[in-house]
Amino acid sequence: QVQLVESGGGLVQAGGSLRLSCAASGRTFSTYAMGWFRQAPGKERGFVAAISRSGGGTYHADSVKGRFTISRDNAKNTVYLQMNSLKPDDTAVYYCAADYRVLDRLTLAESEYDYWGQGTQVTVSS
Repeated sequence: QVQLVESGGGLVQAGGSLRLSCAASGRTFSTYAMGWFRQAPGKERGFVAAISRSGGGTYHADSVKGRFTISRDNAKNTVYLQMNSLKPDDTAVYYCAADYRVLDRLTLAESEYDYWGQGTQVTVSS
């Protein structure tokens, strides 16, 4: 079992940057594909970015491509989401998620993730 704790959210002006972190418990972090999702008020939770077990594969939603970057440090059991050029539309609760993977592949579907963090609020003011 994996426990996930997000941090790094906050209030930032449009055009600013934040880096979210997601710390995972356990010694098998490197066997999990990781993802970031977000849920804005009144909207369904949606995919933001994913990274494979090794970190060699990444994928970003079109809405954040070129502005956000997912990365991971398996030695620190942590996955990151660097968010630059933030817009008010990026305002949401951001969640990290973990999916146990035998192969070094990405997981894109929300339904395939087994473990979720509690979320961290990101608010972008205009």
